[in-house]
Amino acid sequence: MLNDRYLSRYADVLIWGLKTARKERYKKGDIILVRFNLPAIQLAQIIDAKLLKLGMHTIVRLMPTPEMEKNFYSIANTKQLKFQIPGDKEMISSINGGIFLFAPESLTHLSDIDPRKINTFSMARKPFNDILDKREEQGAFAWTLCVVPTNALAKHAGLDVDEYSRQIARACFLNRNAPVDHWRRIYKRANTLKLRLNKLKTRYFHVESASVDLNITPGKDRRWVGISGHNIPSFELFLSPDWRGTSGIYYADQPSYKNGNYVEGVRLEFREGEVVDVKAKKGEAFVKTQITMDKGSNKIGEFSLTDKTFSSINRFMANTLFDENFGGKQGNCHIALGSSYSETYAGNQKTLTETKKTKLGFNDSALHWDLVNTEKKRVTAFGQQHEKLVIYENGKFKI
Repeated sequence: MLNDRYLSRYADVLIWGLKTARKERYKKGDIILVRFNLPAIQLAQIIDAKLLKLGMHTIVRLMPTPEMEKNFYSIANTKQLKFQIPGDKEMISSINGGIFLFAPESLTHLSDIDPRKINTFSMARKPFNDILDKREEQGAFAWTLCVVPTNALAKHAGLDVDEYSRQIARACFLNRNAPVDHWRRIYKRANTLKLRLNKLKTRYFHVESASVDLNITPGKDRRWVGISGHNIPSFELFLSPDWRGTSGIYYADQPSYKNGNYVEGVRLEFREGEVVDVKAKKGEAFVKTQITMDKGSNKIGEFSLTDKTFSSINRFMANTLFDENFGGKQGNCHIALGSSYSETYAGNQKTLTETKKTKLGFNDSALHWDLVNTEKKRVTAFGQQHEKLVIYENGKFKI
């Protein structure tokens, strides 16, 4: 497990991430929501104290235990699934920051729950997510999150909890005396790469690996973003493409846990922007329920690349936050089915209405599910005049 010194450093990095992710500066009196699973209570206490010393107002919420979650989805009727807690909308409309400490005591406790019940709950919460998205676009809100090691995570990753903790410490630079300084250096390097990527006039990207042959259309008024403080750790650079231009085959060789369900070997075929065929070595029926959640869940919301020279993550961690930032020998790319990120809009965020999002091909969904490919690959940018440039190969950016 992480010792007190590492937990204090973790808290410092998360607060740096929260400050970095927000477009406007934080000030005394801002409201920060801290949510956490029970095994993360020690880190939550440290973060709460540090935020109070900064003059922030804190709202601290313990997340449901696995037994509570299972009881809820087993027993709740449709009205209960859609129930909105009095005061939640007011709170969501007022907070300036959110920190989530993910420390699950179980990954599979919902595996026998009808996925449609979980989808109903997720869709009922979507209006709250929309409020936060709009507040973030306006510069009034930002968020960050992290993973705290647990026995359940370590077990499903095939590691003991001490090795799992060491992986987290290395990935987040908690084993360095001044991890925030190192994150600032990574942030600076990433900004240089983003500037180069955003200067390209790309008509589409072609992603090639042993199992992937996919075209991604960035679309109009897009920009690459990433390593912005939102996730700790985060080494990916990504954009939310125009979903209408997605075509070809994508394959996720990295396994994934979603709502208590394990999936492996997911193969998706896209045609005219939509998934038209799904296959999976494990969990195929569950994947099919996810892509029928709503009208946006069978479309792409994100395309991402991770440079292996940024990330020291080299093991499957049974958690998307780490697995989508896998470095290893070949880096990784991933796509997300479902909702787009409006922060990848290159124009004035405050003018990005729902009508404009639809016109530009930003996808909208209650789902956002990252599916990761770690194979050796090449990503080529094709320009407006059919010129081409390899931007990523053998796990590294080439620009």
